[in-house]
Amino acid sequence: MKTIHSTHYYDVPPERLWALVTDFGALEYVMKGLIAFKGAPQGRTFTGQKADVQVSVMGLLPYQDYTMEVILCDDDAMQMNSSEKGAGVKSWRHSLQVVADGQGARLHDTIEIDAGLMTPIFAAWARYMYRARHKPRLKLFADGVF
Repeated sequence: MKTIHSTHYYDVPPERLWALVTDFGALEYVMKGLIAFKGAPQGRTFTGQKADVQVSVMGLLPYQDYTMEVILCDDDAMQMNSSEKGAGVKSWRHSLQVVADGQGARLHDTIEIDAGLMTPIFAAWARYMYRARHKPRLKLFADGVF
């Protein structure tokens, strides 16, 4: 098991950031070029939501089954926890929290990954992927989408 931490600042109110990080359409947008989805839900996440999707790394590798379950999506606390597995991953537990920070907000992600012997490779991929999602989010805010 490996744990990854990621924190990014956004110059928007926390409620705008929360709306973005809990929207599946925004997730697909910020993952473009990293992970392609087939069968992803639409709209916002909610506690108890389960989605069986297919994912492809960079849209180039064959699609593989992947399950995402939202354990908690708390609008008041702006906190979400999910449990995910598939595509070579035994367990991918993701916790995120949006917190006010001055005029803007910070997004804190914690990801616990178990992929057996491949855990170091998946952890390196997670570090890269969570960093890469920052710029597309900035574009969504700049374009007034969120």
